[in-house]
Amino acid sequence: MYFDDIPTVPTADELIDRVLRRAAKKMREKTNKRRADEDFVRSITQASHDKLVAIIQSFPNFEELPPFYRDLCDILFGMDNLKMNLGMVGWAAKNVRDVGRFISTGMRRADTLVERRRAVARIASIIHRADDALHYLNDVRNVLRKLPHVNPDEFTIVVAGYPNVGKSSFIRLVSSAEPEIASYPFTTKGIIVGHRIAERRRKIQFIDTPGLLDREGEERNAIEKQALNALVYVADIVLFVIDASENCGYSIEAQFKLREEIEEITSVPMVTVVNKADVKKYDGFFNMSTVSGEGVEEVLNELLRIRKENMIKEVVDIRSELPVPEMRRHGGRTKSKKDAY
Repeated sequence: MYFDDIPTVPTADELIDRVLRRAAKKMREKTNKRRADEDFVRSITQASHDKLVAIIQSFPNFEELPPFYRDLCDILFGMDNLKMNLGMVGWAAKNVRDVGRFISTGMRRADTLVERRRAVARIASIIHRADDALHYLNDVRNVLRKLPHVNPDEFTIVVAGYPNVGKSSFIRLVSSAEPEIASYPFTTKGIIVGHRIAERRRKIQFIDTPGLLDREGEERNAIEKQALNALVYVADIVLFVIDASENCGYSIEAQFKLREEIEEITSVPMVTVVNKADVKKYDGFFNMSTVSGEGVEEVLNELLRIRKENMIKEVVDIRSELPVPEMRRHGGRTKSKKDAY
């Protein structure tokens, strides 16, 4: 995935310690004291600069990420914060290089021991000014590496609805995902991805989204925005789950209002299912119970049916875009150029 190879970001003290130990080891191999001091300054300058640059380069170019991941990063961290902290590390790299070069250039005309100590102090001070950014980027790295892998090329069913209506229970029954199940809202803190193998060993991707509430976009928290992000960018079908018993803590009217809002922001088929049918059913929709298993297979079959229809439609659309062979008259009948050979 895009974030698997991001290494741990060291703190300022860790980075300085590594650089100084390596430079000191090389210094012990030198016999000329003045030359050793000069090489020491050049070594810590280059090593510090290269390490800071490597930290920046270990992160992806967020602007070039697929829209789903780009917006997810913006939701989780704020793109401006990411750029600002990466920029701070870049500032440190540039200043370490400039200061180190300036001091090493003048060492031949000065006391090399004094200049070596000055270089260590100045470079350490610059790196320490970027310490908050290094801590922040390591926290970002830890979150990014835990994000589920969402494959934009796989057929994707996004499950949405209010908190505690049974989305995670359904996902666990029909896919490989193992979300946490509990009887309180917002158990799902982020999107969870599971898979199911269909015909010809093709994968279907199920995405369990955090619960949404019916409120304006600006009022939604980061958890809810993750759900909207999945609905907008990766859904091929939306499965909207309703709790007619209202044991989820939200009225049936509020749940249908949220359903209408999601219909407005997506352009893909939506299947509405009433869960907790063992408590209360609702006419006009699929009814199921993720506790007893009643109706789960019927809902899954409907999703697979829509998927098959979409695949057939895509094939027809592709064929309609293929160029028509050029036809010409030949010997009293019409032939294509292919027939002529």
